[in-house]
Amino acid sequence: MSRLNQLVLASCVLVSTALADESVVNSLHDLSARGVGPVRAVHENEICIFCHAPHNNAPQTPLWNRENRRTHYRIYESSTTDARIDQPGGPSKMCLSCHDGTLALGNVFSRPASEPVVTTFRTMPPGNADLATDLSDDHPIGFRYDRALSNADAQIRAPEVVSNLLPMGDHGEVHCTTCHDPHNNELGNFLRVTDQMSAICISCHDLAGWQGSAHANSGKRVTGRTVDQWERLPYGTVRDNGCTNCHKVHSARNHERLLRHQREEDNCLNCHSGDVASFNIAADIRKRSGHDGSLRANVHDPAELPFSMARHVECVDCHNPHAVSHNPVGSVRGTQGRFVEGPNRFVSGVTITGREIDHSQFGYEICFKCHGDSAARPRLTTTRQISQTNTRLEFQPGNPSFHPVAGARRNPDVVSLISPLRVGSTVTCTDCHNSDSSRFAGGTGASGPHGSIYDPLLVANYETDDFTMESAQSYALCYRCHSRDSILGNESFTLHRLHVVDLRAPCSICHDAHGIYRGQGNATNHSSLINFDTSVVTTADTPFGPMLQYTDTGRISGNCTLTCHGVAHLQFPYANSAAGTSARGATNTRGATRKGIRR
Repeated sequence: MSRLNQLVLASCVLVSTALADESVVNSLHDLSARGVGPVRAVHENEICIFCHAPHNNAPQTPLWNRENRRTHYRIYESSTTDARIDQPGGPSKMCLSCHDGTLALGNVFSRPASEPVVTTFRTMPPGNADLATDLSDDHPIGFRYDRALSNADAQIRAPEVVSNLLPMGDHGEVHCTTCHDPHNNELGNFLRVTDQMSAICISCHDLAGWQGSAHANSGKRVTGRTVDQWERLPYGTVRDNGCTNCHKVHSARNHERLLRHQREEDNCLNCHSGDVASFNIAADIRKRSGHDGSLRANVHDPAELPFSMARHVECVDCHNPHAVSHNPVGSVRGTQGRFVEGPNRFVSGVTITGREIDHSQFGYEICFKCHGDSAARPRLTTTRQISQTNTRLEFQPGNPSFHPVAGARRNPDVVSLISPLRVGSTVTCTDCHNSDSSRFAGGTGASGPHGSIYDPLLVANYETDDFTMESAQSYALCYRCHSRDSILGNESFTLHRLHVVDLRAPCSICHDAHGIYRGQGNATNHSSLINFDTSVVTTADTPFGPMLQYTDTGRISGNCTLTCHGVAHLQFPYANSAAGTSARGATNTRGATRKGIRR
């Protein structure tokens, strides 16, 4: 061995001796012929020469022994990053001189170019270590981590509180060597801080809600994943893998935000298919009516504007995976509404007034992002006298009538409510729109509007076809809150039984479930959610021309001018019978009203 080589080797050994747990020897960075990895020299026994040399080295510290080419890299881009990401420099370029796969591993300055060190692979072989020149699928480097960045991004810790185990560059830049120590593989992947339970990630990333989230604390085993079941994660549980359950620091398939899978929903369904997580969400969303992300080519972007975004649905439109937590849900309907909690914590939304907010307070605010002012909102399947698809407008508390989602409605005519509901109660969107097999519906599945066998994503059956035979199943959705006995006993409308049972007219012919916007209807003609289905109910000829109108004339009384089932009604009246809510009074009323039908 030459004197020069002895000096180089001695310097490495001295470092190894001084810091017994920090040694490149026998690590994957030991490229000598005695190295343990598949990439190594054929004959060369020196270890440090592949990166360092005391003489004839590059004009860079620390005694750099490799060429740093002027390679242009494609860098990481994201719609939500506040950092200015530049081309790699300094220590990062040193790492990339091997890890971009463009330079022969044996080309070192201390050897003649004609006599490179012969290695088992000429350049870095394809695999996780070969980053190539496209760094858009890797954690960004080459940006300054300073107070300006942490001030701009609330989810980035202030630089002064970041662990000193993660060194920045001379000007506060993030380099490869911020996370990786090339001389120490004690923690695996040459990490400076363990990635178990996301320790290295949360050293810099301060994610709202993470510490108490299900993903940070779940002890579920990850061995049953269905989307990437052949890829080995470093640890056995969701908790221990933390961020790496969904993200890859290098070579992520979905470049923006470094997601593990190309299709956004697969990052969730990978576990939420009944094999790792408790519930099979994958099966729910693929039901007849569901929020199935795979049906839309467009994906969610945290920076998207609800009012102009392309139509899409992804898990992260409704869930924040960094903050999601468990929420035991029973079968009791909401009596005061429900604040956002559990699975929907820290999700953006749109308020009842149309204002965008970062953290929704009520569940309906999450729904309004897509079902409110969005130009991509779903269209009506029922033709209405008054057409409206903006649920934010339909639920306005100042409307002539509405289901009490965004505010209570004190309508004394609604006498059919089942306890604990009462006049003045509020309900939630998920009281009606929920998975049919959910715990909320009395089943064993996950609660929430993932998917249902009942259109449009209803927790129970709701028939809207004309001439439907009345039964508890036909209008099961309505009967979850409204007593069937009360409805068919004509307690809130003296002709309910006649219409629903005898004439087989479904609820939807007269009632519009969400509400009637005050800018389109009024309390006289559109109380009690009256908004006729014009495919069944049409105009009637009157002395004043064709008319289609309901008129509220007081407490459980009113009249209709319309044609239904071929029968014309001209100011056809109904009123609360003198006998109150007795069956006898209801029967007498039915008999009287039949005489008033004009044919």
